Amino acid sequence: MATCAFLGLGVMGGPMARHLSQKGHDVTVWNRTAAKAAAWVNTLGKGKAAASAREAVQNADFVFMCLGDDPDVEAVCSDIDSDLKRGSILIDHTTGSAALARKLYEQRRARAGQFLDAPVSGGQAGAENGQLTVMVGGDPEAFALAEPVMRAYSKQITLIGPTGQGQLAKSVNQICIAGVVQGVAEGLHFARANGLDEAKVIEAISAGAAQSWQMQNRWKSMVDGKFDFGFAVDWMRKDLRIALDAARKAGASTPLTALVDQFYADIQAEGHGRWDTSSLISRLNRK
Repeated sequence: MATCAFLGLGVMGGPMARHLSQKGHDVTVWNRTAAKAAAWVNTLGKGKAAASAREAVQNADFVFMCLGDDPDVEAVCSDIDSDLKRGSILIDHTTGSAALARKLYEQRRARAGQFLDAPVSGGQAGAENGQLTVMVGGDPEAFALAEPVMRAYSKQITLIGPTGQGQLAKSVNQICIAGVVQGVAEGLHFARANGLDEAKVIEAISAGAAQSWQMQNRWKSMVDGKFDFGFAVDWMRKDLRIALDAARKAGASTPLTALVDQFYADIQAEGHGRWDTSSLISRLNRK
């Protein structure tokens, strides 16, 4: 079993760290709100809560991060850099930029350490159930060591390629989701406008080519106008900002993604940034 540190106990990180501990790994946790780390230990009945990120990582062979955005990751990495154990593997599950991933990889190599960018997909439910999909960028040797540990909370782990490619793959994931959610929203809006029974429509089309996870799992809450079921608009806009920036740098054309990003901006402007991403339908139904 591995000695692990887990930094960041939000709706994703908390359950991921729990699965690590329940699979027998020795887990020390840290969160900027210390009470959250203490509560994690009290609820689980094992593990340790560290007073600082530096304390958490000192004896860890594997250090996991699940934070908010690039500035959060940079701040934490700057703090822990000199305390990371020689030869340890730093695994960043935060959705961030490929540029930062490459920078952190070089920093770890300079200190005889290893780094993997490993953003996840599956949302809060996937984290809670240990069924996340992990997209990894980094060296195959580091991946081979970390992959069995990451299995604790994952159903699919794929080494995409060199450092940064895990983050770029996550951008592909978010680009695809944005388009699908908008398509489902427009379809349901069209059904309502034409007086169709949405449940019968979904029954008819969800077994065919229109089928998607978003359709199967979100159509009912979308019809009911309930948007408290997962990944928040605020976080989606952060991810789409990263994706659109990477697209500009690569010369990739992503007009639909840019349009849906602005639709999410409309929802934020109405004060609903904490609604889940299926809330795209709300701006259609209000018109």
